[in-house]
Amino acid sequence: MDFGLTDEQRALDASVRNYLRDRFDLTAVRAVYDDGEGDGHPRELWSSFAEYGWLAVTVPEEHDGLGLGILDAQVVARALGAGAVPGPWLPTVLATEAIRLAGSPEQQTAWLPKLAAGEAVGTVALDPPSSGSLRRVEYGAVADVLVVADENGGLGLVDLGSAKRRQVEQYDRTTRLASVDLTGETVEPLPGATPDVVADLLRRAAVLAAADLVGVAREALTRTVAYDKERVQFGKPVGSFQALKHSMADLHVGVTMAEHAVKYAAFAIDTQRPDVELAAAVSKAKASDVAKQTTAAMIQYHGGIGFTWEHAAHFYFKRAKRLAASYGDLAQSRERIASLTFA
Repeated sequence: MDFGLTDEQRALDASVRNYLRDRFDLTAVRAVYDDGEGDGHPRELWSSFAEYGWLAVTVPEEHDGLGLGILDAQVVARALGAGAVPGPWLPTVLATEAIRLAGSPEQQTAWLPKLAAGEAVGTVALDPPSSGSLRRVEYGAVADVLVVADENGGLGLVDLGSAKRRQVEQYDRTTRLASVDLTGETVEPLPGATPDVVADLLRRAAVLAAADLVGVAREALTRTVAYDKERVQFGKPVGSFQALKHSMADLHVGVTMAEHAVKYAAFAIDTQRPDVELAAAVSKAKASDVAKQTTAAMIQYHGGIGFTWEHAAHFYFKRAKRLAASYGDLAQSRERIASLTFA
């Protein structure tokens, strides 16, 4: 079975990466990163994402979307990870998926076209709130709609127009977090949020986070290899030293395996394969592990400059650390793999 991308998916990948290279490179990322007073939401970039349809990948065509699948969405996620791109793309796509999968026709009509067009920002909180308050909601300060888990295992929809929100500190400033007070807010149940649908949504979240992680990992490795081909010690490029070559080769194998695991997991979701739960757990575990390894190696193999604020290495390291803990950390993913494999 061939798990390579189609011509259309490769074109999507090229279009996102070329746009980011030409119009939102690491200089632009740094401007958002260093803006301590900003909300971390690059609105001009967001408008372009809407224009090119990158917010509408999984939105059905009847709601002004592209009607594609998670295999297509992971292409965008990988490109965003490679560029360490800030902005609420992932939480918006996850809110979109929740409404698409579990919302009523009225809820879908009200929100999906707006989310697809970039007229609304979405976010999710997939752990039940404590005392009516959510503490660390991704882009909660700028989101218009929130999908939140309830204590009974279902999902609810909240229009955040009047909600009390406060931005909180986050070590990875390629995203922003906020506390959201839901006291007194109306939570509309998503009527289709059965346990199976919620589990499906969590798998989609894990696979898209894993796709971002493999984008981070591949870019970190590529930049490190390029640097160590040029850096000279003892009259030779350090990349020629055997120990470093072996380490880079091992990382390349790990990144490649994680890339394939993510693609297969996305394919399994789109085609509802019986091993989808295992595939999602494997993809998140492998992507989390290799992203942390490659970004740590990026710092080490860039020598002292990898530790400085002015160098981009910390963008990737912190992003990998954050996403590795999101939607199932490494220990949880491995535990799930073991339970599914040895049950």
